[in-house]
Amino acid sequence: MTLLVRLFIFLALAAGGGACSRTETAQASAKEPAAKAVQVEEVRRDAVKRSVDVVGTLAAVDQVTISSEADGKVSKILADLGDRVTAGQVLIQLDREKAQYTLEQQEAALARTLAQFGAPDPQHLPDIEKTPDAQRAKADLLQAQQSHDRATELFKRTLISQEAFDAAKTTLQAKQAEYDAALQNARNLRASIQGSEASMKLAGRQLRDTEIRAPFDGFVERRLVNLGELVKAQMPVMAVVRLDPLKVIAEIPEKMAPWIKSGQAVALKVDAYQDRTFEGKVSRISPGVNTSTRAFPFEALVPNPEAVLKPGAFARVHIESGKTDDVLTLPFAALQYRYGVNRVFVVNGDKLAMRELSVGERLGDRIEVTAGVKPGERVAVTDVDSLNDGQAVTVGTK
Repeated sequence: MTLLVRLFIFLALAAGGGACSRTETAQASAKEPAAKAVQVEEVRRDAVKRSVDVVGTLAAVDQVTISSEADGKVSKILADLGDRVTAGQVLIQLDREKAQYTLEQQEAALARTLAQFGAPDPQHLPDIEKTPDAQRAKADLLQAQQSHDRATELFKRTLISQEAFDAAKTTLQAKQAEYDAALQNARNLRASIQGSEASMKLAGRQLRDTEIRAPFDGFVERRLVNLGELVKAQMPVMAVVRLDPLKVIAEIPEKMAPWIKSGQAVALKVDAYQDRTFEGKVSRISPGVNTSTRAFPFEALVPNPEAVLKPGAFARVHIESGKTDDVLTLPFAALQYRYGVNRVFVVNGDKLAMRELSVGERLGDRIEVTAGVKPGERVAVTDVDSLNDGQAVTVGTK
């Protein structure tokens, strides 16, 4: 091989070696990405006022199925499904002709007895001695007494016969008996008046029972009879429900029961009005725990003047308790949830260190942490889903 050929080979090998060195350097540079910019916040201690969030059911405070108190045919239906009704409003009208006749008959009987007694009404009855029959009998008795007294004096003077004296005495006894009978008759009439008055009141009640009325303000939930239908006493005819207020029925977890008291405010939401919050107050708390759920049943009254809430609907109930705890919190935005595990990235120098967390309650835009981090540690809060353990970062404060 000539010297020229050797020189050419040497130059070619030298050029190839330089190219390989530059390629390796570029590849090494590509394997070291630039540090990622993140914002951080510190883990801190906060005083947290505990609250209770449960799901409950709305129910009516008053809900009743009204039954007829009289027999009769339905002549009028004055309210129907969904109608708003007021206390005392007539809902169903039964045929009242027979009841009207019975009342008039009893009124006439009472008037006749009052006339015999000499009284204007049952509330102004005279003494039995002042009834017309008693006064007439008393006048006859006084006259007989006077005649007997005169006959006695004349008999003592032997101016009249024994027969005349005996006749005067017999007349006095007869008039006394008539007076006693008049008094007894007055007593009987007084009792008859009381009986007639009671019968008249009963007939009046039976007449009023032909009008089936609403027991309270509310809405008609169901109508159970039709026009012309014959109903019997105790037969259900209509269901009425009161919508203001309603009550929400739910359960307080056993561990929170000591910090929930009657009168505490509650806030609730329903699916039908997701943009509205309804306010109420705890009204009743059961003294015994439900052994199947380990919770205490309670009720809260919720004003419903617009009748927008409906019985039977589910409600999400929030109650602020009287319990305050000192807890660790960090921003909810710092959490990365992977494979059923909550974790955050703590900044150590210019690197990230992944930590698995045990978390508690959500507290607005922060969350309670029970294990995994310490107070004062800084955690990444931006672009969390793309972060990795050991990743290089540059830090800014949020």
